[in-house]
Amino acid sequence: MSKLSRIEIICDMSKFSLLKSELSQLGVRGMTFIQVLGCGAEKGTKEYEVDENYEMELLPKIEVQCVVESERVAEIVDRVEKALYTGHIGDGKIFVMSLDDVIRVRTGDHGEKAL
Repeated sequence: MSKLSRIEIICDMSKFSLLKSELSQLGVRGMTFIQVLGCGAEKGTKEYEVDENYEMELLPKIEVQCVVESERVAEIVDRVEKALYTGHIGDGKIFVMSLDDVIRVRTGDHGEKAL
């Protein structure tokens, strides 16, 4: 059985269409997206406000999750990183986690077959 990984991408909602297109071009077979609120180390401020904001601002973001074969993670992360990069605060975060198993409930398939 192939090793599997889950990739979670959190980015600005305006990048969702671009991200969905990039993942589709990479042959990612499924994804889940969730509208979330959050902030990073800058506490939800714009670049010109970093020193002014003492309280966290939760900004609307999108979280996209996909499960892929672990050997594809580096390629996918590299392409997503390039697609989302602007060099400004708020470009997003990418988290990669190893998975023990994936089960498709309808068929009982495990691992890569379940994708």
